[in-house]
Amino acid sequence: MSLRGLAKASNYDPSYLSKVLSGHKPSSPYLAARLDDALGAGGKIRDAAQEPPLRRAGKASPARRKPSGAVEALQVAMIGDPAGPDIGADGLAELVAHYAHTLAVAPSAAVYGELLSARSFAGTLLGRSSPRQRPDLTVTAGWLSSLLAISAADLGDHAAAVIWYTDTERRGRDASFPELLGWAALTRALIAWYQGDPRASAAAARRGQAAGQPGSVAHAKLAAQEMRCRAMLGDAAGMADARRRAADAMARLGPPALAASVYSVPRAEDPPYTATSLLLAGRYAEAAQMTQRIIEVAYRPQARAPWDQPTHYARTLLILALSAAGLGDLDQAVTAGTAALDCGRVVWPTMVLAGELDQALARRFSGAASAADFHARYLDAGTRLALPAPRTQPGKERG
Repeated sequence: MSLRGLAKASNYDPSYLSKVLSGHKPSSPYLAARLDDALGAGGKIRDAAQEPPLRRAGKASPARRKPSGAVEALQVAMIGDPAGPDIGADGLAELVAHYAHTLAVAPSAAVYGELLSARSFAGTLLGRSSPRQRPDLTVTAGWLSSLLAISAADLGDHAAAVIWYTDTERRGRDASFPELLGWAALTRALIAWYQGDPRASAAAARRGQAAGQPGSVAHAKLAAQEMRCRAMLGDAAGMADARRRAADAMARLGPPALAASVYSVPRAEDPPYTATSLLLAGRYAEAAQMTQRIIEVAYRPQARAPWDQPTHYARTLLILALSAAGLGDLDQAVTAGTAALDCGRVVWPTMVLAGELDQALARRFSGAASAADFHARYLDAGTRLALPAPRTQPGKERG
């Protein structure tokens, strides 16, 4: 049965799609796309007046973006069918689950473009009804905006991310669907975190826990995000309190996801980001041991090819590398850091962490040949993906 068919059979349960996202599976140029007049009256996303991504050579694409293959297929399927709007809404819901997996493993400017096409089509369908008439479509539009926010953040386009997570919040309020509010808050918190502002990140995470859906993956990750912010701020009591709340939230989750998704969370003995919190507290040996366990239990590198790993795997490797650097183990730090840059698509948060490892190696192992080799790999990764090489202040390790 399709998502829409199941929704009709159950008098529409808006939480069903979130269950699908968290439990089932249904280099590129840097994106510099901007949306001109993106949010129109009533919060509808307009697909006109959009700038295409800039190519590395500086040449612009044609002014109008062609719909993605998936959207074209939906448009054709709807022609001449009285159930056309239902077909379109059903297909878009299926695409959410598909792109939630794709963004976890292979984010790119091309995927962002496909998502933009799908969200534009959702806006067209929404324009033919009201949120009260189609709460399911409003929720789907919110998920697509959330995916666009996550994708834009991965690509380092924070202005676009702000637009999309703001729209995610709007759709969540319109449909009375608090889980969307949680994911929007998490994206906001993560951007602030990787920009080096733990206070703003902690505040966003706290607001997200208050407005979001208890028992959801987003709620658990928001508590965990607050935990590592408190660790960076040196607030041991706040860190311990957030860690308890994160552990409680993780215990309330259902079975782990069958496939990687940006809306799922790796399961381990401790909440996510605990190893990062220990690293920030200077407990390097504990952080290294915990990260090793997470790699073996949650990511199973022996059973999965490096390029099939979610992008979070690279960041986990970099936490291991930073912990090793703190312990004075240059070989392990460089080995883990190099593996992180080689294991799949490198996104902006990964580059931030890699830059911090590069600085840590330069401070602690100045003149070492392997440290210089990692520096060259780090610069190559940034150039290859046309991502700006981040420059952060020493001592602000994140993950």
